[in-house]
Amino acid sequence: MSQKRISALGLDVGIKRMGVAGCDGTGLIATGIMTIKRASFEKDVFQLQKIVQERQVQVLIVGLPYSMNGSIGFQAKKVQRYAQRLSQTLGLPLEYVDERLTSVQAEEMLKAANISPSQNKALIDRKAAALILQQWLDERREKNTQLTS
Repeated sequence: MSQKRISALGLDVGIKRMGVAGCDGTGLIATGIMTIKRASFEKDVFQLQKIVQERQVQVLIVGLPYSMNGSIGFQAKKVQRYAQRLSQTLGLPLEYVDERLTSVQAEEMLKAANISPSQNKALIDRKAAALILQQWLDERREKNTQLTS
């Protein structure tokens, strides 16, 4: 049974920067694409629209920074409001992924590659976005496998 092709965009939304990741058409592998230096909502949208058109994106996947106890705190609510505006403006469906430890994982990956996390914040954001998207892709694949078996 063949999988439908998927083009999803993973976003790690921060106050200063936003990590952006995409996936291959098979939905197997997420890769960091770029880091957007946040300026205004309009400028963010302008940069994302180009990627959405080039990659024919079908869905936005946004990391939601839940509190460690699993509740949605102040920062997560800000991310939700921003993501909902993005979703409406870009005309794309929106799904959230728990991103509690993605930035920490991304920093660990850089350290393992002997890259200084403090001097590569944009790279951390990109890697975190890829981890967010990868988590969504893996969960989606697991659901599809369960449905077909």
